[in-house]
Order: sequence, then structure tokens, then C-alpha cells
Amino acid sequence: MNCKDTNFAGNKLIFRGFPYFIRRFNIFAAAKERTIREKMVSLLYKLIRFFMESIFIAGPCVIESEEILQEVASELLRLKNKYNKEIYFKASFDKANRTSVHSYRGPGLEKGLQMLADIREKYGLKLLTDIHESCQAAPVGEVVDVIQIPAFLCRQTDLLVAAAKTGKVVNIKKAQFLSGLDMQYPVEKVKESGGQEVWLTERGNIYGYNNLVVDFRNIPDMMRFTPRVIMDCTHSVQRPGAAGGKSGGNREFVPSMALAAKAFGANGYFFEVHPDPEQALSDGPNMLYLKDLEGVIQTLL
Repeated sequence: MNCKDTNFAGNKLIFRGFPYFIRRFNIFAAAKERTIREKMVSLLYKLIRFFMESIFIAGPCVIESEEILQEVASELLRLKNKYNKEIYFKASFDKANRTSVHSYRGPGLEKGLQMLADIREKYGLKLLTDIHESCQAAPVGEVVDVIQIPAFLCRQTDLLVAAAKTGKVVNIKKAQFLSGLDMQYPVEKVKESGGQEVWLTERGNIYGYNNLVVDFRNIPDMMRFTPRVIMDCTHSVQRPGAAGGKSGGNREFVPSMALAAKAFGANGYFFEVHPDPEQALSDGPNMLYLKDLEGVIQTLL
């Protein structure tokens, strides 16, 4: 074969390899475009967080009585006005995930929503409550400002989609068995179903039996997907199922949890509070005394 034939064979080889190089280039270009897009979103979130005020969410674990709701709401309104901070009133109408079937669950959907609506009307506080079934989303969305997805249910697609369709803010609690990075997918489910604003909440991870531990790196990790990341300072000190048919807890660690979360960039803080946690019908051991809430808030300002 002469030199001309050899060059022709080489040209054929290069030509046959050309589609391979095109595919490789397209993959590289797509990856680069995705990286640029992710960096732009991250920069945008950082800019939003810079101007974003911290918020507080507080209230009893479950609706027990009108008197307790009003006592808590009155104190939250006082703190809101004194410190000029947004405070959301939180209470559950039905605790469907109690340890025991004999545990108190709450007044139920219809009565509970009416009691929450009365709090809004009298005190002007924004409301947050949680749902456990997709059929609850629409009626709850007519009353509250924020619909919360419980941690154990944060991957339930139908629940997330139903919450998103209400048009309300959706606060998704990170499951005790997921990492912060795993929360990308619940966020996507809400946003791709029409949800406009999504919050994420850290509440600890399972650590052996009847115990939780907080990996505070989850806070900046979750900020990749939403600019609002909240620290649940009271459920994170819970001891699930560790008190003989109900959960225990260590409320003395709540202030430290809040401060550590602040150091890692949290811009929201969740506290369950009660006038007398020792007599509370749900989550008493990890709830703050209502009288102690102001002191904790002061350390976070």
C-alpha cells in the first residue's frame, strides 16, 4: 500500500471515530451547563439568605384545649411585637403517629381547624400545621399559611403533591433516616407539582434505638435546594418511644441545639412550647416551658 492509500485509511478511521468525540463533547457540555446552572442557583440562594430574616415557629405539640392555645398565642404575639420578628403559631389537629394507640391524638380535622382559625382571627398570627393524608391538604390549605409534612412521610409523593397544589408554603421535615442531600427529591416533587415556596426542617437522625443525633452539616446541605432551612430544636432532643408507650426527651439541650443550628446557617427555628410541659398530652419531655421561650429567642437575635 502506498502513502496515499495509508492516509486514506487513516482518514476513514478518524471519520468513524468522529461520532464518539461528538457524544463525548455533548456529555461534557451538558455537564458543564448543569454545573453552571447549579452554581447560579446556589449564588441566588446565598443572595436571598443574606436579606432573609430569621423566623420562629412555636406552639404546643397538639391542640389540647382552647385555653392553652390562647395562652400560648398571647405570649407569641407579645414576643412578635417586642422583637419585631415573624412568629408562626404551630399546633397539630391530629397526631396520627403517636407511639401507642391509647395516646391522645387531638380534636380532629374539622374542630381543630376551627380552633386554629379562631387563633388567627383573635391574635393575627400566621399558622402552621401538619397533615398525614393527602385528603387533608385542601381543607387545611384554606386555613393555614404553611402546611407541614411530617418527617416519616417526607417521601410520600401523593402527600407532597397535594400540599403543593394548595399554593401554600410547604415545610418538609427531613426524615430521621435521610441525609440533607437526600431532601433534593422531596423538594423537586413539590416544585414540579406547582409549589412556589418550600422550606426544609432538620430534626435529627436515628442513632441506635430510642435516640436521635443531629448532624448539623445537613443545614448547609439542604440550603442547596431552598433558601429557608429551619432547625426543629425540640424534636431533635426527643427520645422516640423511650418512655414506656410514649416518647421521652431532654429539653435542657434545646437552647444549645438552637445556637449550634445558628452557627451552621439556619434561618428558622422551631420550638414546641407549653405552659406546663409536665402535664402536656404529647411530647412533654422535649417541649420548652412557655416562660423560657423568650430567653432562647434572645440568644438567636
